[in-house]
Amino acid sequence: MMTKTATKTKATLPATTTEHTEEIEQNALSPKDIVADAAAKGQGTTGYETLTVWETVKAFKMNALYCFLVTFSAATDGYQIGMLGNIIANPGFVKQFGTATGADGKPALASGDIGGWNAVGSVGQVVGMVTLPFLSDRFGRKFSMYWYWTILALGVMVECVARTPQVWYLTKILGGIGVGCLQSTIPAYVSEVAPVRCRGVFLMFYSLWFSLGQFFAPVALQVMSTYAPTNYLTPIYTQWSQIGLMLIIIFFVPESPAWCASKGHAERGRNALCQLYRGVKDYNPDIQYNLLVLNIEHERNVAAEQKNEHWWAIFRKTDGLRTLISLWTLMSQPFIGLGLFLSYGSYFFQQAGIDDPFRVTCITSGIGLGISVLTIYLADVTGRRWMACYGTTLCWLCNVAVGILGVVHKTQTTNILLVVFSVFWNVGLVGNGATGWGFIGEISSQRLRPYTAGFAAASTCVIGIGMGILIPYMINTNDWNWGLKTCWFFAGTGLPFVIGIWFLIPETTGRSAAELDELFERKVKPWRFSKTTTATQNLVANESREDRAKVVE
Repeated sequence: MMTKTATKTKATLPATTTEHTEEIEQNALSPKDIVADAAAKGQGTTGYETLTVWETVKAFKMNALYCFLVTFSAATDGYQIGMLGNIIANPGFVKQFGTATGADGKPALASGDIGGWNAVGSVGQVVGMVTLPFLSDRFGRKFSMYWYWTILALGVMVECVARTPQVWYLTKILGGIGVGCLQSTIPAYVSEVAPVRCRGVFLMFYSLWFSLGQFFAPVALQVMSTYAPTNYLTPIYTQWSQIGLMLIIIFFVPESPAWCASKGHAERGRNALCQLYRGVKDYNPDIQYNLLVLNIEHERNVAAEQKNEHWWAIFRKTDGLRTLISLWTLMSQPFIGLGLFLSYGSYFFQQAGIDDPFRVTCITSGIGLGISVLTIYLADVTGRRWMACYGTTLCWLCNVAVGILGVVHKTQTTNILLVVFSVFWNVGLVGNGATGWGFIGEISSQRLRPYTAGFAAASTCVIGIGMGILIPYMINTNDWNWGLKTCWFFAGTGLPFVIGIWFLIPETTGRSAAELDELFERKVKPWRFSKTTTATQNLVANESREDRAKVVE
């Protein structure tokens, strides 16, 4: 098996940017210069660069297993968000926590409480996302996992004993902090641990488990609405099963080798690599670890030259652009109807006159789950950029379509079309969300990854705070009563994000962290990433030529 280590040298030729294919012409560099150029950019080869996606998964079975298991934590994320967002349509919950009176004289949830719960949940997410990076950077990714597990467990505990609207606020705060910490940790961890050739697969698994959790939340509520309509506690109790499984998984997963390399924990980093790549024939952890160190040193040198060494570099220059790209896909979600179709899905359908809102939510979530499985295959085969762009555009178009339904005469056909467009909206969201969480983890530099991921994820929740307050008033028949016309609001707010996503989102498939550093440093246009040759590609091509020459000899 071919392996190669690279030592840090100065590049003999500067990388240039052209209007068409931006690349270093291989004929212009000697084999020795190609190696030196790659090393100067923090890049080298391990010998596994030519494997296909499936070959990579088969070769690194233990790594694949760890990535698969750690993304399972996202099921708790999706389940809790889906549960707490849809339980407000449960009659038992309304009776227990309702402080208002509906038109029929029965207890009803006050729009202020609904909006307030969602707002404090979003505030909790922001708190978790912006504070955890400092703990993650100092103490490691595994410590972060134990931290958010503790907060999530406390949140479920309070949910079980809450009986007043005031205490329910506390559950939303704890749940928000725990979910926020989880959301900013898992994608970053997977980006650092997963092999480059199949990184997209496991980033998509995060979205799959999230969708699975969201699917089972309304299913649990649907079952209870059939057999025990006023029982809202049993679905809450079911969260303990996921909390328990999460703790077991966290105990066994290794620390991120990239974090170890950034902190100089060489022995711990090599041990983590041995655990991740256990059973791989001829695997040499020293080569992989040295490449991690090489990339980190390159990033630090560039940051020092630009006087951009502190964590707030995520707001400046090229790192600022990377932060903007990291957040753009997920930031578009609240502006294209996330709160309307997802967070308040069952409530929206109920207020729109759908007889069985939980059933509709189950249908849309189930189809979204099926699409999530498809994205796992497509992530490293066709790439992530097109899924993000087309998915976001589809969500926007569905808002326009539902908005049109809101201004025509309401019939049974209108309800059917609402369900159809809601299904398509969920399909689009899967493409947006699956890639969006991937970009949160993989767009940033290794040096700033926890900070970029935390801020990018938190920025979306800040918008969610405002939307969480407004949406209940928009759709509540006792308040603004916009009904389906609410979608015109999201058609307007979402348009700038739909346009921007086509110009900002790059293709990251098959690119290592060091290659992405090079592409951003060379200021390659985002839509040109997939057509641009990197130093690593030149190095692999050079090694292939040398191997062919040896065969001829």
